[in-house]
Amino acid sequence: MSLIRWEPLREMDELFRPYLPMLSRARRGAEETWAPTSNISETDKEYLIKAELPEVKKENVKVELADGVITISGERKHEKESKDENVLRVESFYGTFSRSFSLPDNVDASGIKAECKDGVLRVHIPKKEASKPKAIAIDVH
Repeated sequence: MSLIRWEPLREMDELFRPYLPMLSRARRGAEETWAPTSNISETDKEYLIKAELPEVKKENVKVELADGVITISGERKHEKESKDENVLRVESFYGTFSRSFSLPDNVDASGIKAECKDGVLRVHIPKKEASKPKAIAIDVH
């Protein structure tokens, strides 16, 4: 017999997770501000932000850096509904979106690059070369 750790808060989260989209949509309305899910990873050479932006054209995405904060913003427009189509459920978010992330001091702001492919925005943020400490010879008199 193995022991299983009981985590009551995780169980509550799992219980209510399926209902959150419906509750938030009813409270907010069909089109408002939403925040895309994002993953951030790090290698020796760069930080990588991957933001999920399904059905968002790259022309509708803006990436800005100001005061050490990178902001991804834009808009996902609601598609025109067909007269032949009867929409039964809409769980997707539409309207403007924005996410901001504070960057550490060791980034090379001039080398930031972004690409949007297959509904995922990838923002590559290179790291600065770590400055090596220099030894200074001091004459003894």
